[in-house]
Formats: sequence, C-alpha cells, structure tokens
Amino acid sequence: MMARILLLGSGELGKEFVIAAQRLGQYVIAVDNYENAPAMQVAQEFEVINMLDGAALDRIVDKHNPDYIVPEIEAIRTERFYDYERQGIKVIPSAKAANYTMNRKAIRDLAADTLGVKTAPFAYADSLEKLVIAAKNIGFPCVVKPLMSSSGKGQSTVRKIEDLEKAWTYAQEGARGDAAEVIIEGFIHFDYEITLLTVTQNNGKTLFCPPIGHRQEDGDYRESWQPAPMSDTVLGQTQEMAEKITLALGGPGIWGVEFFIAGTEVYFSELSPRPHDTGMVTLAQTQNLNEFELHLRAILGLPIGGINLLAPGASAVILAQKNGAMPEYEGLANITKIPYADIRIFGKPSTRPNRRMGVILVSPDPDLPHQNATALAQKAKSLAQTIKVLSQG
Repeated sequence: MMARILLLGSGELGKEFVIAAQRLGQYVIAVDNYENAPAMQVAQEFEVINMLDGAALDRIVDKHNPDYIVPEIEAIRTERFYDYERQGIKVIPSAKAANYTMNRKAIRDLAADTLGVKTAPFAYADSLEKLVIAAKNIGFPCVVKPLMSSSGKGQSTVRKIEDLEKAWTYAQEGARGDAAEVIIEGFIHFDYEITLLTVTQNNGKTLFCPPIGHRQEDGDYRESWQPAPMSDTVLGQTQEMAEKITLALGGPGIWGVEFFIAGTEVYFSELSPRPHDTGMVTLAQTQNLNEFELHLRAILGLPIGGINLLAPGASAVILAQKNGAMPEYEGLANITKIPYADIRIFGKPSTRPNRRMGVILVSPDPDLPHQNATALAQKAKSLAQTIKVLSQG
C-alpha cells in the first residue's frame, strides 16, 4: 500500500530516505526552508516553508494530509506534533520523542535523572554569568553546546575561563530555533566514541546495527567506520542503555545513539530519532540493509528479518571551503578509478565554509591486506581530500 510521507527537512539524509521510499513505492512530499534542497530533487512533491512557523506547518499538513510525518532535522515547531497525532497522523517516531530529542535539556534530563543512564556531569545556563558559575563548578576543560543545534553547530570545548564569552557567543550563533539556553558538560577523557544505530519496531524486538566509530572535528563528523572494534561487554552496555532510552521515548524507526567509551565505562552522549550522519557508512554496503532502508521498514511496520554485517566499510565527508552558489566538483576521476570506492554528491545548491557537500564511501579490496574498518577510514579521508568543491561568488 502506498503511504503519503511528509518529510520535514530535506538534506542529504532525507534524500537517501526518499530514495529508499521510492524503491518501495511510497509517496514523499519533501519540505525545507530553501528551494532545491537535496531530498526535493527526488521526491514527488516539495514545499518551502519556515518549519518553526506553526501556522505554516499546519497549512502544509492540512494540504497534503499525510499518513506519516517524518522529521529529518531539529528546527521544527514540534509542539504541533501532538495535535497531528490526535488527528490520526503517525509522527515518527512519536510526538513525544520528537519533542524530547529536539532539545538537549529534555533528553539529558530523561536519560540521567529519570532513567539513571550514566552521562558526563552537566548543567544549564541561560546567560553568560550563569555559564561562568556552572563552568567553575564542573571544571575545565568543559564542552558548551546550544540546547538546539545540528551537525555540531555552536559547540566548543573550553579550556580556560577567559574563553567562556567566546563559547557563549558561538553557541548563540549556532543555535537552531528560539532557545538561547546552553548545556555545559564536563569533558570525558574517552578512548573512543561510537554511534549505535538502534531500530525500534511496533511489532518486533529492538534491533542494533554493528557499532559505528567516528571522528569529529568542531563538533561535526568527518569520518566514520563500521564495525568499531570494541568488547562484547562494552557493546552490551551500549545496547542496554540505547534500548532503555528509545523505549522510554516510544515509536518506530531508527535512532542514532551516541556514546563515549573510557575503558570499560560507557557514557551516553546524545540521541537523534532519525538516520544519523555517521550512519552514511552503511551506504558502503557494510550491512544487508542501510540505515535509510531500516528506517523506512520500521516506519511502515514491515518485518525486518535481521541486521547482518556483510563487510567493514568507511565514509569521509567532502567539505566546501567558501560561500558560493552553483557548486561544481573537481577530481571525481580520483575516486572512480579506485576499485571499491564510491562518491555521493548531495546536490546542495550553495556552499559555505565546512558545509557537507558529499561523502566518500570505501569497501575492502579483497586483493589488499589489512583492510579493517579503521584502515578504510584513513583511505576514505585521503580520497575525500582529493575532491575540490568549486562555486561561484
């Protein structure tokens, strides 16, 4: 049966979700605040609105009467989701989950205070003066983040008190929506960090993808690899925490649950109720179903027979360097000549410094030794650096 899906947010993750939906015969209306966003290029219809405008959101919901509302970003007037659920529209994963996870304060309070999940020490501040007090209590270094942001925007590590004003300003500039408050976290001296893609189903058990390792820079992902090497004991702890949090929020779909690992200690970091940017590594055919296919199947209530690791793989992002329009890409032959390497250009209509414009995907070459996931990540990183993003302006 064909479902009508209203996709709120139309970036690169939304584009891959639409492609997965098209392959199963679904109808998608892609929404974002600018024209020609990546997912709009492959959806049946599109709308351009400010998704923080509740009245505008109501208008397109009434116009399209979707079966499902699928958020792809945080900057949405999610309070309206409760009304849509009462109208019989299925919000993915649920109105509660979308509202809790849009705001770092809500999800951190749920995880740490209600569910007792281990996190870094944290506090909140709605002014620079309160930020200084909180940082002194937590200690340095500490991490300052907006309560609402995406892709690491507005996030910084502060090593001395003199840098707090700069961190406060950066957090305000990177915040999405109308939340000026920030969260201050104690710095975890972790050995590595992972994303555990977790799939919840209405009529089935919670499933887990093999863990994904990743490297971040300026709060944003640069490379990811799967599977991340870790002990079964530590992996079991992450799975237990992820299941506890996702079941408390409720609803079907894929969740990107991030953890810091320090020895045998596991710390919950963040959670997104949607496909995760680090999960683009699954496009390298690391598992039998990629994260977008899993998300769609869970949404539609289709049975998922299992998630199986097929081979290690890695991804690395291609970044723009300047502001501009009508981007072009130099160096594609550097990728296409390499066996077991691929490139995905997202199709974003404009550039800005450090904007993600594409991704390199790498699979193991059976003729070469030592092709584990971390080695593949280095290869992906090197290949990504051979692509130049050219733009006008």
